[in-house]
Amino acid sequence: MIDKDIEKIRYDKRAELLLNTDRIRHLEKSKKYLNTPYEHYFKVLKEQESCQSKLLEIGAGMGENTEPLVDMTYEVCATDISPKSVKLMNNVFYECANFSAEVADMEKLPFDDESFNVVCSAGSLSYGDNAVVMNEIYRVLKPEGVMIVVDSLNNNPIYRFNRYIHYLKGNRSKSTLVRMPTISLIDKYTKKFGHVEVKFFGAITWIFPLLSKVLTEQVIINLSNWVDVRFNIKRAAFKFVMVVIKK
Repeated sequence: MIDKDIEKIRYDKRAELLLNTDRIRHLEKSKKYLNTPYEHYFKVLKEQESCQSKLLEIGAGMGENTEPLVDMTYEVCATDISPKSVKLMNNVFYECANFSAEVADMEKLPFDDESFNVVCSAGSLSYGDNAVVMNEIYRVLKPEGVMIVVDSLNNNPIYRFNRYIHYLKGNRSKSTLVRMPTISLIDKYTKKFGHVEVKFFGAITWIFPLLSKVLTEQVIINLSNWVDVRFNIKRAAFKFVMVVIKK
């Protein structure tokens, strides 16, 4: 079985558990001190917002990061390779007139060229071949269209080791380790699209669990932000937010 099928089955099983419960508003909230990159991600999406703009979310999963998009004025199309995850999203957002969800492989998006003003992704780039996914995003974006991504960075050896442990535990497939975004991948997006802005987050995320025993969440957030800015972290980052404009 190829890794893509493994991930599809994994996410189908996760969604099935929620489809069989009354937990329609299923979105899980992470620790507040892990949210800073996502807050910036949604802030940038809000800044790009305009009436009737078409937005494509790739690798949307069960819609864990979709609700803020639907609350904006975008015409949102959320996609995932897992049919049951798509069914769950349709159940969750069925009252939203500006929302639709489709089963789609991010390596072969079922949309015409230049269909979307914005393409976004929250933590999904490693679930597809990097070069193929980049070319598909470029293809479906309109000229001057924007791609906005929040994802993990894989240059820091501490975070690479942690992801490898999750692989050994069966929580992720091998290909997602190989395809995890790096500085090199960001450089490829810069070359392909022509204009890229990147902000890096979480150089000391690895120590958060220990700090949380003695510090409040807000103090941890302030300390983490100070370290990221003070030392201009890049390769040591845990997460990054990338904004790409199609020239």
